[in-house]
Amino acid sequence: MTSLASITLEVPDPTAAVAFYEAFGLSAYVNVRASDAPTTGFRGFALSLVVAQPGNVDAFVSAALDAGATTLKPATKGFWGYGGIVRAPDGTICKIATSNKKDTGPAARHVDQVALLLGVADVKASKRFYVERGLSVAKSFGGKYVEFDTSSSAVTLALYPRRALAKDTGLPQEGTGSHRIVLGGDAGPFTDPDGFVWESREA
Repeated sequence: MTSLASITLEVPDPTAAVAFYEAFGLSAYVNVRASDAPTTGFRGFALSLVVAQPGNVDAFVSAALDAGATTLKPATKGFWGYGGIVRAPDGTICKIATSNKKDTGPAARHVDQVALLLGVADVKASKRFYVERGLSVAKSFGGKYVEFDTSSSAVTLALYPRRALAKDTGLPQEGTGSHRIVLGGDAGPFTDPDGFVWESREA
């Protein structure tokens, strides 16, 4: 079964990016490499960290801000739970959230799930594109959300409407140039309908 083997963020300063993701606690999930490809506005993706309790959300947000991130949405309680959104120094958007509204233990920077959310123009069309390349669907809600079965990967791959993902992160949906992210997997190399580039899994 085709899966998501790696995520590589293209950044202007790899040394600084490595230091940030180590301090934040995501270094096991993302790679970085140098790039000066032009990019403006919303880059069409976000990393989502699902954690167990609000205290863990606060711990990750604090670590990110201490390491140089900026706040897009402060951590707050909502109908769905508790969460906040930060932007890394390299521009990557990171959402940290829990469905629980109360702490049940000491705060810790422990991740239950990491997901890569791709904002796409047509969720149904992108779903078909990825299924044709060997990915299996785990969850599907029409044109609103698709989650692929990437159980063999450390990161879950999911599709959102671009407009909805941008709104969720607190940014306008407009953006041009490079996504500044490259995905790796068995089905690569290819470029999906929204310009997300996949490379072959490294041996």
